[in-house]
Amino acid sequence: MKKVVTLVLILVMTVGMVTGCGKSDTKDTTKGDSSDIKVGIIYIGDENEGYTAAHMDGIKEMMNTLGLSKNQVIEKTNIAEDESCYDAIVDLADQGCNIIFANSFGYETYMMQAAGEYPDIQFCHATGYQAKSSGLANMHNYFTAVYESRYVSGVVAGLKLNDMIKNGTITADQAKMGYVGAYNYAEVVSGYTSFYLGARSVCPSVTMEVQYTNSWGDMAAENEVAKQLIADKCVLISQHADTTGAPTACEEANIPCVGYNVDMTSVAPGTALTSATINWGPYYIYAVKSIIDKTAIATDWCQGFADGAVSISPLNDKAVAPGTADEVAKVEASLKDGSLKVFDTSKFTVQGSKIEDLITKDEKFSKYSAYVSDGYFHESEVISAPAFDLRIDGITELTK
Repeated sequence: MKKVVTLVLILVMTVGMVTGCGKSDTKDTTKGDSSDIKVGIIYIGDENEGYTAAHMDGIKEMMNTLGLSKNQVIEKTNIAEDESCYDAIVDLADQGCNIIFANSFGYETYMMQAAGEYPDIQFCHATGYQAKSSGLANMHNYFTAVYESRYVSGVVAGLKLNDMIKNGTITADQAKMGYVGAYNYAEVVSGYTSFYLGARSVCPSVTMEVQYTNSWGDMAAENEVAKQLIADKCVLISQHADTTGAPTACEEANIPCVGYNVDMTSVAPGTALTSATINWGPYYIYAVKSIIDKTAIATDWCQGFADGAVSISPLNDKAVAPGTADEVAKVEASLKDGSLKVFDTSKFTVQGSKIEDLITKDEKFSKYSAYVSDGYFHESEVISAPAFDLRIDGITELTK
């Protein structure tokens, strides 16, 4: 399925810190000639699915910024993660694409196969981890530091919990959040952990329960899991799944919620606080501009708030706590200047211990040594794909 793999597989290829996250230049578009460039994109979904819709928006931003016409961009939607992906790639290559993007984890094997067969075409795969180990100069991975926007959305949630405590709606020990996860991959674990840490930074008594749908886009399952979490006395719900199923359940139950990918106020006007979002435009601009300028594309690329690659959707004034906008501005500024590290190891424990101590004392945690230094877990710095899969204290994870 799409998106990310666990840290165990990642560390097969990575044993030390490397400079993998590229920096883009989205301002200077004068260098090079874009008139003969052709771009291909393979999507797991279409415009009706939030994750793919965000990628489509990024492609549009790239086209507008670099001046590409519609006949220079070929988009293929609803492509399965099987041989039909390879067939789609070959078709794009045959149509003369200079660069081909694919947005889902299960595409990576087919992308690498094609990259070996078409050395003159650049292949860029979102959420993957094997570009570096493939030995292919034309194979690249990209992602964003979405854990930063999840942290900020967690701050929004924590402030809401504080407001509910202040108003007597709940007590401090009832500040329990629920989280609708797709799969128990590192990407989702990284996401829910950063969301939780953001909430706990302002609401120290918060706890969280995570349940999975085992699907990225099952509206009925997401709705049902949200209802189960509410039945388990969760007083605020968030998600790392792609539909409006969970916010719909929250609106019906009058439970505050935090969404993903898109603004959820259209389905939860009274309860949606904000959503953690990704702007893929900076990468698509960077990669296509590299083709135009005949410059190298980073093997691994990841950016966050500082480069406009992640954000949160507009705060819903009908639902957020007073003072939320001011606090969000402070947190975002700290992320941009690097003074705030989402996975600051002094802010969480695992099985009652600091991760640095576990790395030293327990062999099964030694694999994290490549990621933990200088007081924080270096998420998306070793390679672009999320790697944080530690289960920290304060979060209960229920799996079927």
